[in-house]
Amino acid sequence: MLYTVPFRAESPALPPPSFSSSDPVPAQQRRGFWLRTLHQWHWISSAVCLVGMLLFAVTGITLNHAAKIEGDPQVANQAATLPAPLLQALGTREEGNAPLPGAVAEWLDDTLGTSIGTRDAEWSQDEIYLSMPGPGADAWLSIQRGDGAVEYERTARGWISYLNDLHKGRNAGPAWGWFIDVFAIACVVFTVTGLFLLQMHARQRRMTWPYVGLGLLVPVLLALLFIH
Repeated sequence: MLYTVPFRAESPALPPPSFSSSDPVPAQQRRGFWLRTLHQWHWISSAVCLVGMLLFAVTGITLNHAAKIEGDPQVANQAATLPAPLLQALGTREEGNAPLPGAVAEWLDDTLGTSIGTRDAEWSQDEIYLSMPGPGADAWLSIQRGDGAVEYERTARGWISYLNDLHKGRNAGPAWGWFIDVFAIACVVFTVTGLFLLQMHARQRRMTWPYVGLGLLVPVLLALLFIH
């Protein structure tokens, strides 16, 4: 007895799925990618800016009320006499601006407990004058070229003045200037990535753009109405 297997036609092969431009899956993938990227840049820049932003925010308040914050300047004076060999090392320069000789600067560092560095001094026939301002403090040094008499005075205005000068970059040196530039760039990254994150979440948070507009409108109105 013969058994026959019924013939079954094979179904044609289905083409691989393709995503059209209106397919939500790629859009969701792109949104997820940008959300992850923006969040990463946002939290990294916020971590870099954290301490600096706190410093500049607090000193912004102290600077705004500087007249109400009383300082207690501390003035310190010292006197010394430059040894004869170092007095001769000053040479015969009579006028102009130039740093002190290295040996003289080292002796002054050790004797006065300060840092002379390589800053320019004002040379004249009778005296050498060196201005040494710093954040929160002012100092000056004079050397009499006839007998080597050294006079040094430093006025310190306290920690609040020190931090205020750091805020302004006043007499803080080039390294602190570079820090301010890098900090400012990090703040720009922080705010721009925050703006893009606001845009991506704006549909779920209806008050996003009214709050952003308020943050723009308030300072503009204050500047137009109350600053003359």
